[in-house]
Amino acid sequence: MTVTDWTAAQVARKVIENKELFILDVRNTDAFEDWKIEGHQFEYLNIPYFDLLDGVEEILPKISKDKEVLVVCAKEGSSIMIAEMLSDAGLTVAYLQGGMKSWSMYLEPIKVGDLKNGGELYQFVRLGKGCLSYMAINGGEAAIIDAVRFTDVFTNFAKEKGVEIKHVFDTHLHADHISGGRHIAEKTGATYYLPPKDAEEVVFDYTPLTDGLTVHLGASKIEVGAMYSPGHTIGSTSFVIDGKYLLTGDILFIDSIGRPDLAGLAEDWVGDLRETLYKRYRTLAEDLIVLPAHFMIIEELNEDGTVAKRLGDLFAENHGLNVEDEAVFRSMVTDNLPPQPNAYQEIRIVNMGKVTPSDEEQTEMEIGPNRCAVR
Repeated sequence: MTVTDWTAAQVARKVIENKELFILDVRNTDAFEDWKIEGHQFEYLNIPYFDLLDGVEEILPKISKDKEVLVVCAKEGSSIMIAEMLSDAGLTVAYLQGGMKSWSMYLEPIKVGDLKNGGELYQFVRLGKGCLSYMAINGGEAAIIDAVRFTDVFTNFAKEKGVEIKHVFDTHLHADHISGGRHIAEKTGATYYLPPKDAEEVVFDYTPLTDGLTVHLGASKIEVGAMYSPGHTIGSTSFVIDGKYLLTGDILFIDSIGRPDLAGLAEDWVGDLRETLYKRYRTLAEDLIVLPAHFMIIEELNEDGTVAKRLGDLFAENHGLNVEDEAVFRSMVTDNLPPQPNAYQEIRIVNMGKVTPSDEEQTEMEIGPNRCAVR
C-alpha cells in the first residue's frame, strides 16, 4: 500500500467540515495528553514511537478499518516510519507533514460576515493553538487585530484581496503567543496600536490604543472603535466593528473568561476583570457578535469553523458571566487556575521587543495548547 502526506491545511478542513478521522499519535503519552489535534469526529490511539520499533502487528486490530488513518508525531520523522510500517502491513495511511510543529503554525482564514458598503470581516483560525486573529477590509483598506507571528499569511491575504493594510492592533500585550502586529506594520507602513498601560516596558515605537479611539476603513467609513476593558491585562482593549461585532481579546471567550494572572497580578486585576464582564459589557447591545482572540475547546467552533456567538447568548450561557457572589468569582479566577502557557514570561519579553529569538526558538516557545482561559 502507499503512504500519502497530508498538509496541516488538509487536516484543518477535516476539522472544519466535521469529517471522521482516525489519528495514531506516536508522541510520548504526556505530550499527547497535554495537546493533540482535536476534531468533532476524530478517534485517537496514542502509542509512543519507541513502543513500535519492533513492529506494528499488535496495534493493527486497534486501528480503524472504515476511517481514514493519519499518523502524527512531533516533527514528522517518526510518523513517516510508522506510516510505512503500517503500509507494509496492508493499511492505507497518511502522515502529517511537519508533525505537530506544522499543526501549531497553521492559520485558516474564514469569512465571518459582511460589513457596510461592501466591507468584509475575516477570522484567522489557528486550530493547533487556539489563536484567533482578524482582518476587516473595506474600500481598498484593511485593519488587522491580534495578528500572530506568521506575518506573510496576513500580508499575502491582503494582497489577494487587493487591499492595503492601514491599521494593526493588539488588544493587549500577549503572553501565550508571539505577536506579529508590529512586524506587519513595519513591512506595510501601517500604524501599530498597543494599549499604553500594557506598553510600559516595550522598546519600540507604537501608537497608543486608548479608550474611544476610532479609525475608519475606506471611503464608506466603517468604524473600528476601541473600548477599554481591563482584566486579562491592565491595558486590555475590546473593539466594536461596524456596530455589529465585538472583538473581546482575551477578556471573554465563548465557553470561558480570561485569566488575570499572566503578569503575576491576579489579585490586583481580578476586580478589573469583573467590572469589565459584569458592568462594561452589560452596557453593550446584546445582538453584538462576540469574536474572541482565543478558543479553548473544539466545541467552541461553529459549523462553518468560525468561533463566534451573540453577546446576549453568552450572558445567558457562559458560566463566567453568571457568578453573582463577588467572593466566589474572585476565588474562581485566582485559585486553582489551569497551568500557565508554555514560556509565557519569555513570550511577554519577546512581545515587548526586548529579545528576538530565532524562528525555531519561537516555535518551541509556542508549542502546546491555549491556556488563556478560566472555565
